[in-house]
Amino acid sequence: MILRPVRDSASDAAVVREIYQSAFGVPPLGDRERARADVRTRRLAVADNGGCWFAEEDGRPLGVALSLKREGLWGLALFAVLSEAQGKGTGRLLLDHALAHSRGCLRGMIVASEDPRAARRYHAAGFKLHPTMALTGTVDRTALPPSGGIPVHLGDASHFALLDSVDRGSRGAAHGEDHLALLRTSDELLVADTLGGSGYCYRLGGRVMMLAATTRRVATALLIEALARIPEGEPADVRTLTAEQDWAVDVGLATGLSVSNRGYLALRGMRPPTHYIPSGAYL
Repeated sequence: MILRPVRDSASDAAVVREIYQSAFGVPPLGDRERARADVRTRRLAVADNGGCWFAEEDGRPLGVALSLKREGLWGLALFAVLSEAQGKGTGRLLLDHALAHSRGCLRGMIVASEDPRAARRYHAAGFKLHPTMALTGTVDRTALPPSGGIPVHLGDASHFALLDSVDRGSRGAAHGEDHLALLRTSDELLVADTLGGSGYCYRLGGRVMMLAATTRRVATALLIEALARIPEGEPADVRTLTAEQDWAVDVGLATGLSVSNRGYLALRGMRPPTHYIPSGAYL
């Protein structure tokens, strides 16, 4: 078995998708989903080539790990191994190489699935496992609470400096040019900037892809606005909420969403963020 870097190419991006779909039993992706996945893969292959690896045997890819490093924070954006290669050291080898990309980072973050084998590997690597919740269902628009007087408006690339500032306050590191990829693959960017606090939220259909704020009030206002803007008939999906994010659970339950357990937020060198909902793709 050999490891090779993931290249910035359409062919490598397609292989990453194939491994992901097979490893997690994901049905065929639509055109937009494929495009979003490829933007993420090719973005990280350029910016974080030392953290993105294929495991191959006889020229056939068996697994992939995509990781990133931003201002002292390392994150694992994708970790997938084909079923036939599981239990043979492939995952351990991939994770070790991805973790080598974290040298010099004081903090680490992984949005982890329920897979007990992956959880065991992350724990062995020094990550604490924080159980997470998901809010799903149809939003009861008549029950949406008031936003507390926090104005929320549409954002664009001109707001990236503000977004990076909020990132540093909420998770300890800016996303930098990852915001370009997030903007490209979202339906809209929502921004709040007041004397009492600032924040932002990316929404894609019914999915809250990422939310960050400097205060609870701003985070709550952003989530309320994001839920209000979900198209009629489309279910809401707000993932990776830890117990510290009771503000989000309060909003979700008030608007008729259901709460359930789903995976872990694995953290190293940091506490669970209070006003930050990470993206699985860009952490």
